Amino acid sequence: MNVPVVSPAQVPLQHTHVLPDLTQHEIQALKATYNLADAHTHQFQSPGQQEIVARLPQLWYEAEDSLQSGYEREFIDAFFQLHRQPTALVKQKTLLSYAASISTLVAALFLKQRCMAVTLVEPCFDNLHDLLANTGVPLFPVDETAFHDPDEIYATLTREVRTEALFLVDPNNPTGFSMLKYGRRGFEEVVRFCRDHHKILIMDFCFAAFTLFDDRLARFDVYDLLESSKVSYIAIEDTGKTWPVQDAKCAMITTSDDIWPDIYNIHTSVLLNVSPFVLNMLTQYVRDSAADGFASIRDLLAQNRETARRELAGSILEYQEPVARVSVAWFRISRAELTASELQAILLAGVGVYVLPGRYFYWSQPNKGESFIRIALARDPEIFASAIAAVRREFARHGW
Repeated sequence: MNVPVVSPAQVPLQHTHVLPDLTQHEIQALKATYNLADAHTHQFQSPGQQEIVARLPQLWYEAEDSLQSGYEREFIDAFFQLHRQPTALVKQKTLLSYAASISTLVAALFLKQRCMAVTLVEPCFDNLHDLLANTGVPLFPVDETAFHDPDEIYATLTREVRTEALFLVDPNNPTGFSMLKYGRRGFEEVVRFCRDHHKILIMDFCFAAFTLFDDRLARFDVYDLLESSKVSYIAIEDTGKTWPVQDAKCAMITTSDDIWPDIYNIHTSVLLNVSPFVLNMLTQYVRDSAADGFASIRDLLAQNRETARRELAGSILEYQEPVARVSVAWFRISRAELTASELQAILLAGVGVYVLPGRYFYWSQPNKGESFIRIALARDPEIFASAIAAVRREFARHGW
């Protein structure tokens, strides 16, 4: 006999269903027994990373004793070498900030300054929408499915995009979709549309590290495509979802020459520099991943992904296969009468597991997202396995 579905209103746990955005959910999740909410890296250090931690005092004193510009150059070189982006290295016009949200804010302020509206992919992480909306940039959605067929991308964008800018996330968070499924072709069609129709292309590549050393995908030199096409572009990259450095991270923003002076002036109004110590430390993590072929990151995520897929198979959660094996898993809820918000509240109240409901990712039509939840994978495997086992026990209690 099935246990009746519990309404979120019956769960006296800080009324999680009424929080205004995903980040506030993630703040609450930090207090939960099992935090499977934010996509930040909470796994323990690999052996190579432990050696970096042991060297932190040395890295600190090195940073005290050398020029800021040197650590910026070393970090940018290491990052783009790992990501196989030689054009970005040659151009040397990448600006650094503490977080991708700061880089996104710079892009939003630029759009606001030029009185531009933007078409933003849906679903996506809601802080992209919120940052743009909070700076007064008009927003219009384009569904991720518009990019699922390279033969139709140009025609679909021509039909649907009426704004001055197009903002995409690749690989996408939460679905893991990537146009790299088609090699260069999908990106080429997007760039061709933006160039032909005089649109500014904004690309969030914050999950791009998860396409590295993947035999199904190949991250080509996207900056060569952007530069050679003469399209106006803003590209945002980040370390925050990749290495377990307790949020001591760095984000990057790179732009086409025609808008770089304006972006630079906005950027310098926001901050001076990223800590040279943080840059020195992050450079060591990037080099460690280059040396091990990204194994310390990839293998842990693969283990946790398989745990979630195996243990939740046959339950009410249906795993959605991603194109890029990103650090989050996207599940469809098979029971039409059960919403993601209700399921989130039930799991939190029942077993202390905090997941994210899909409604926030569908920023223009939240109800569409109530059929999905997102589970973060960048966790210690033992802790992650315990969390998934707790979810399965709760499902069994409800007959799910």
